[in-house]
Amino acid sequence: MVTESATDALRSAPAIAPRRARVRGSSDLWRLLPYLLPYRTRWVWMLVVAVVSLGATVAIPLMTKAVIDGPVRHQDQHGLWLLGAAAMGIGISEAVLWFIRRWLVARATMGVEADIRKDLYARLQVLPMSFHGRWQSGQLLSRVMNDLSTIRRFLSFGLVFLILNALQIVVVTSILLAMYWPLGVVVVVSIVPIAATVLHFEREYTRLSRLAQDQTGHVATHVEESALGMRVVKSFGREDYTYDRFDQQATRLHDTQVDRVTVSANFWTLLEVIPNLTLIVVLGLGAYAAGHGYVTMGTLVAFITMMLSLVWPIASLGFLLSMTQESFTAANRIAEIFDAPREITDGPHDVALHGGRLELRDVGFRFPDSDAWVLRHVDLTVEPGETVALVGATGSGKSVLAALFSRLYDVTEGQILIDGKDIRELSLPALRATVATAFEDPTLFSMSVAENLRLGRPRATDEELAQAIDVAAAQFVYDLPFGLDTRIGEQGMSLSGGQRQRLSLARAILAGPKILVLDDTLSALDVHTEAAVTEALGRILRDVTGIVVAHRASTVLLADRVALLQQGTITHVGTHADLLAEVPQYRYLLAADDDAVTVGGGSR
Repeated sequence: MVTESATDALRSAPAIAPRRARVRGSSDLWRLLPYLLPYRTRWVWMLVVAVVSLGATVAIPLMTKAVIDGPVRHQDQHGLWLLGAAAMGIGISEAVLWFIRRWLVARATMGVEADIRKDLYARLQVLPMSFHGRWQSGQLLSRVMNDLSTIRRFLSFGLVFLILNALQIVVVTSILLAMYWPLGVVVVVSIVPIAATVLHFEREYTRLSRLAQDQTGHVATHVEESALGMRVVKSFGREDYTYDRFDQQATRLHDTQVDRVTVSANFWTLLEVIPNLTLIVVLGLGAYAAGHGYVTMGTLVAFITMMLSLVWPIASLGFLLSMTQESFTAANRIAEIFDAPREITDGPHDVALHGGRLELRDVGFRFPDSDAWVLRHVDLTVEPGETVALVGATGSGKSVLAALFSRLYDVTEGQILIDGKDIRELSLPALRATVATAFEDPTLFSMSVAENLRLGRPRATDEELAQAIDVAAAQFVYDLPFGLDTRIGEQGMSLSGGQRQRLSLARAILAGPKILVLDDTLSALDVHTEAAVTEALGRILRDVTGIVVAHRASTVLLADRVALLQQGTITHVGTHADLLAEVPQYRYLLAADDDAVTVGGGSR
């Protein structure tokens, strides 16, 4: 089952420490560092190779000094060839080391990205429906794809170069001070305005990065909704309206990104100007020092060459720090999902239930962000093999009550028991193997018909599959281009509403539950198909505990008893005939169905 796999994935994932208080976004990035542990060997070797490569970079200017002050000055041709060959060997070694380092870091960081993405997806699977009701799908998609890619780019490029460039700045500056300290002091002083520039723009760039990433999620949500709702948009001729809404969101994203680029451009401008001004000063002072014999020509050339090697590390600080801030923001957005409370967790008992007796004791429910009770003081007992129909006006809480049985939501108060055990004490796999639900608005996935039907019971045989299809009157699947192997389009939009409902019903039946919940599953069927499905369902419901959310008398007749739900509580329980005769509200709810008034029996 999907939930079980997701739970296993989370159990095997690296531990992520709970966040106490978000003071700096960087703390969320550090919380992801345990994902580096499986790849630590590659990271260690990568750092070793990087440091050796940095040594080669620093060695080349020093060899230039040795060449000028040695063989060139003394006209030693043999020494010139020797040092020249050594310099060429160092240059080639540096290139090879760069390749090895990039190969190692790419392998490591791509693995980290894949691992985090898997755990993030697993986390989404186990988070409650209340979480998914609050979050736009585009925001989740943006985090799973864009934000993780941002972190991977930072780990594979930004972090590595940030460490290496900082190390290079420290090492090269120390060597410059040792070569000729007056010019070295000029280089050190030039670093001060660079640090001030970084601190000045850091906060604004962080704010704009978070805003841009959030707006990217809004745009993704709009595109997804428009694609899924294309039939509705076209049927009402509202293409221009949806385009205008998209244009507004895309324009806001564009403006934010332009503002972010403006801040980044200020980084780059100052970080380009300062090193160039420093170079001019060093050239002037160096020429004066060389002319007066304070430094040798080889030392001056090596000094300038080595200082030029600092231009990229210093100038790239703006870019690298911008990337760092983006990764902090991305980690912050990802941590919001990891930190979301599960609310619905596994109980301690992972046992198979065989009876199927369902009991509701003083059940109440309200959504986490609301003070209004959807259900209150609900009491009901359903014996094994018995079917109860839930009837009520729109908004009375029928679908919410149906969702409580499989713990899509948890009761706020009271208890739901199966065979005398509180369902919160059962493991989720055990509970959802016992309870199967077919929804009024079913979801089908972009996979074959057979894969959709076997979602709740992967090892179902072909004979069991055929039986479930027959009960749900879904024989139309055999007429599809590739039969049961036909791939259903996204959300099953290639099928009619009634066809999707019948496949959803077949999927629930195939799961072989002890408790079968039908949430108005027959609402989209025509009368002839409904009659065939109802007759077949009557045989299936004899062997299970049935809960049927019903709006029509033909569906109500599947049940042994009827529970009338009014304003979030069950006010009457009895047979269909008794409620018709004694409860005006029940009679009113089914008044549109002529059969409801004339049929006097409620048996299956």
